[in-house]
Amino acid sequence: MNESQENSRPSTVLRDEHQVILRVINILERLVGRAEAGQGFESDAFAQCVSFFQLFADACHHAKEEDLLFPVLESRGIPREGGPIGVMLYEHTVARGHVKEMGEALEGVSNDGQAAQERFCAEAHHYISLLRQHIQKEDNILFSMGDQMMTQDDQNKLCSQFCEVGCRAFGGKQKEELAAIADDLESKWGDA
Repeated sequence: MNESQENSRPSTVLRDEHQVILRVINILERLVGRAEAGQGFESDAFAQCVSFFQLFADACHHAKEEDLLFPVLESRGIPREGGPIGVMLYEHTVARGHVKEMGEALEGVSNDGQAAQERFCAEAHHYISLLRQHIQKEDNILFSMGDQMMTQDDQNKLCSQFCEVGCRAFGGKQKEELAAIADDLESKWGDA
């Protein structure tokens, strides 16, 4: 496989998006650590993280996997039930729950103060741990299996579909604008 074919793999697109997600995960972890050390609860930055996870990680990235990649992988013999696709779908659902809980905790900070902050931090820890393990499994197991089982036609079609998804707006923002949230958070909190 030549370099242009390698770059046209859907797994390359998804792995690249994972790296953006991990950048925000790292900032979230750093900010939670600061909050738990009594160095301030950064509600605005946490809200940016939650919005990023809802729009970039879930609405854009997970939707590509669930609506486009996973059905092709199933058609090529990777099982959903009792298989890796089922595990990934379950983890997406659990991740959505953690993000929802983080968002609700943030909304409660003005009324519930410390209790809401603690709830946010607990959900953030769960989300961070889950997403790191989830990305590891997709990058190192599922995507490799998919690359071996999909035809070049499958891969080309998925890349084209991924481009179409990337052109949509998520919460009124383009994919590039959402990815820029990672840059913004890192510029503000990368050394925190």
